[in-house]
Amino acid sequence: MALLLTLPSLLLLFLHLSHAQPSPGYYPSYRFRTLGFYHGFRNLWGPQHQRISGDQSSATIWLDRNSGSGFKSNRPFRNGYFGASIKLQPGYTAGVITAFYLSNNQAHPGFHDEVDIEFLGTTPGKPYTLQTNVYIRGSGDGRIVGREMKFHLWFDPTAAFHNYAILWNPNEIVFYVDDIPIRRYPRKSVATYPVRPMWLYGSIWDASSWATENGKYKADYRYQPFVAQFTRFIIRGCSPYSPPRCHPVPSSPSGGGLSSSQYAAMRWAQKHYMVYNYCRDSKRDHSLTPECRS
Repeated sequence: MALLLTLPSLLLLFLHLSHAQPSPGYYPSYRFRTLGFYHGFRNLWGPQHQRISGDQSSATIWLDRNSGSGFKSNRPFRNGYFGASIKLQPGYTAGVITAFYLSNNQAHPGFHDEVDIEFLGTTPGKPYTLQTNVYIRGSGDGRIVGREMKFHLWFDPTAAFHNYAILWNPNEIVFYVDDIPIRRYPRKSVATYPVRPMWLYGSIWDASSWATENGKYKADYRYQPFVAQFTRFIIRGCSPYSPPRCHPVPSSPSGGGLSSSQYAAMRWAQKHYMVYNYCRDSKRDHSLTPECRS
């Protein structure tokens, strides 16, 4: 019969459905009002490589052989939801990092906390890698202990803007892509969790020594400028100067942790698109990352 599917057709249908994007079940990026660039940020470096739209709704930053560029939030935060829609440059971008992250490196140099979303540049025909990372009290002992999880996305991040966000509250850090939680980093102890205030940053810079296939491919300035576009800025958090009534942003509408549908969406993202997990790396010294043991 014409309506009957063959076994190979059923298999292809199953594979397609198994990779279908799930509903995140919760849309935090649309719960919050966006803000103009100068209401939330200021230039940090490379002002000549930064362009802010007239209505302050977007920022374009770029890297060439002379400089990159970065911006920084006007105030620090002790928790919050931090998001932006970002569009990356296509083509040859090896060695180039576009980053959106929290850090207190300037307040605590050599002994800082950091929560990263980083896009690792690539060569034509290969996907961008989205790297998430958490540093706890930095490298004060001479060792930088990163907690990297890396993903290849389910869309082309150069074709359109997509929303990327970090939620940081006293219980957990959650990384979101288009409101789908791709990673959850729970608080298991003060020793493995950032508790000091951090600022929000965006930047583009040359990391040729490690960014693309461990430094195999370097930034090639024949392809300059390398451009990153940011819009839909969201900062919703408590600063050290906020009144006591300022409460941390919860991970779900119920006020608790991730919902069951969010967990399902995260499992989907990690099953199909995660390409590296520091806890599963047998070459790592996991005495430095005790959360991996559990």
